[in-house]
Amino acid sequence: MVSIVRGDVVSVGGMIPIGLALVPPGPEASNAIDVLVGQVRDAAAAGIGSVWLGQQYDLDALTALAVLAVHVPGIGLGTAVTVTHSRHPITMSSQAQTVQAASGGRLTLGLGVLHRRPVARRFGIDLDGPATYMREYLCALRPLLRDGTVVFEGDMITADTSGFAGHVAGSTPPVVLVAALGTAMLRVAGELADGAMTWMAGPRTIEHHIVPAITAAAAGAPQVAVSLPVCVTDHPEEARRRAAAHLACYAELPSYRAMLDHEGATNPADVAIIGDERHLEAQLHRLADAGATNFIANTTGITTPAERDRTLQALGGLAG
Repeated sequence: MVSIVRGDVVSVGGMIPIGLALVPPGPEASNAIDVLVGQVRDAAAAGIGSVWLGQQYDLDALTALAVLAVHVPGIGLGTAVTVTHSRHPITMSSQAQTVQAASGGRLTLGLGVLHRRPVARRFGIDLDGPATYMREYLCALRPLLRDGTVVFEGDMITADTSGFAGHVAGSTPPVVLVAALGTAMLRVAGELADGAMTWMAGPRTIEHHIVPAITAAAAGAPQVAVSLPVCVTDHPEEARRRAAAHLACYAELPSYRAMLDHEGATNPADVAIIGDERHLEAQLHRLADAGATNFIANTTGITTPAERDRTLQALGGLAG
């Protein structure tokens, strides 16, 4: 494969694994699972290697993935992300292992902490020290996923399965990624998980901030799964205006604002991949050069139905 990467620089090589963020069905859908099954079948037919579902306050991501695993064989499944506050590590382990058994080992478990204000408002938790919390969470979770048992007592989390089996028959330990942007969380992801997931981090930020920070903390080669908004279109200015409106909230959240500042971006639309197939391919190669090991395309809110279909076909062509 020969592709333009930066300007007139040409590189020859393969493409990093490509996944697709599923579009969460709204309350107007007749059945949310039926809608998701259709999306996953479309992604698989296009040749996309994996699909990813985030956790909100309605549909449960892990439960949905277990169902999708049965309906659509072969395609990779991931959470991007499921939040830790609503599930104790023992519960998270039980559910993740259940998805692994249902899917034949196709799950990547993406974990994240909510921003401080939503945690306080939605869960009544005053989360001080999110990186410390995630460190303790992983110290409790990883032994359960690996060995089926844990005895852990931290300052924020206690987990003890003494006397009970914690292994789900048919499951294997899933890859665990942590939503990480700041240096402290990247250190946790490098030390205790298999890698990190990012959102709103462009290639310059991946190369000069994300990859150096997580690599310095990791014993081996960590995964860096990069997620960005994507729209393949012949009308990039129209798509960019939609993206600016749909993604505006991320510019107000400190962690994402910091990533945009790293990138030298004014607003979230500046880091979105918007353009034709050639532009998409060039940007994915640029991310790979920066150190990304996986890519998750997110089309939510910025594509027309025709553009979404075109984007799926372009992503699938590159994945193949």
